[in-house]
Amino acid sequence: MFQSARIAVVLPCYKSSRQVLGVINKLPPWIDRIYVVDDACPEETGTHVSANLQDPRLVVIGHAKNHGVGGAVVSGYRAALNDKVDIVIKIDSDGQMDPALIPLFVEPIVEGRADYTKGNRFFELESLRDMPRVRLFGNAALSLVNKFSSGYWDVMDPTNGYTAIHTKVLRRMPLDKLAKRYFFESDMLFRLGTMRAVVLDIPMESVYADEKSNLRVSSVLLDFPGKYLSRFFKRMFYNYLLRDFNAGSVQLLLGMMFFGAGAAFGAWHWLMSISSGVVASSGTVMLAAMPVLLGGHLLIGAMNYDIASVPKRCLHQLLS
Repeated sequence: MFQSARIAVVLPCYKSSRQVLGVINKLPPWIDRIYVVDDACPEETGTHVSANLQDPRLVVIGHAKNHGVGGAVVSGYRAALNDKVDIVIKIDSDGQMDPALIPLFVEPIVEGRADYTKGNRFFELESLRDMPRVRLFGNAALSLVNKFSSGYWDVMDPTNGYTAIHTKVLRRMPLDKLAKRYFFESDMLFRLGTMRAVVLDIPMESVYADEKSNLRVSSVLLDFPGKYLSRFFKRMFYNYLLRDFNAGSVQLLLGMMFFGAGAAFGAWHWLMSISSGVVASSGTVMLAAMPVLLGGHLLIGAMNYDIASVPKRCLHQLLS
C-alpha cells in the first residue's frame, strides 16, 4: 500500500502476554519490521512471542530491568533508526488500539501533511461513552494543560499512545532526554513543538476490556503538573527568546513585566493596609490595577500569537 516507504511498528510489552499475539497477527502485511520490546515483563512476553510466532519481520528486544513505556518505545525507535526505516508506528500490545487504523496514521506522513500523527479519542462524542469517567475528565484536563505546554493548540488527548513519526524528525530528537514513563507522550509533543514539527490528530476509538492500566491517578496528580510547567517555560524560552524574537515575544515580556509589577505593588500595599489599619487610597488601587489589566491584555495577545503560530509546514520535507 505504501511501497515508497519502509514502515515499522513498535510494541512495548508489559503484562500483555494474553493480548500481544492477537495484536501482531492483525498487523498489515506491508509492515516491514515489528519490534516487540519486552520491558522486563514478569510474564516474559518477549519469550512468549518468540516461541509462538515465526514472522521474519519480528524483532524481539528485551530489557533486563523495567524502563517504563517511554524507555521501551525509545528502544524500539533506536532499532528502527538502525534499520533505516522511514516511518515508525507505536501501538500498545494490550489490544486497546485497532491495528486496522494504521493506514490512517501513515497516510498523512507519506503525503507530506504531517511529521507526527497521534490518536484522538475525543473526536467522536459517541466513542466517549465507553471511556471511564475518571479517564475522560483527566484526559480533558491534561489536553488543556498540554496545549500551553507544547504549543499544539489544535490537538487533543495528549496521553494517547497510538502514534506514528517520520524518522527524519525522529533522528533529530534527543531520545536520551525523553521522559521514560507515562509522561512520554506529552514529552514527545513538547520536543516536537520546539522542533516546529507538524502534528496531526487521527480520530479513533479505544477498547476497554478486562486489561488493567498500570497508570495510577496519584502519579499523574503528583508528577505531571511540575513537568508540564517546566516544559511550558522551556518552550517559551526556546521559541520566543532563544530561536526567535517576534511580536509574541514583545507581548510576552511586557505582559509579564506589567502584570508582575502591578501584582507586587498591589500585594505590598494590601499588606501595609492590613498591618496599619489604613485603607489604601483610590489612586493606589488604580496604580496597582492598571498594570495588571494592561499586562493581562498583553499576555492574552501573546497567547493569541502562539495559537496562530502552530506549525503548518512539514519538517521532514525540509530535512535531508
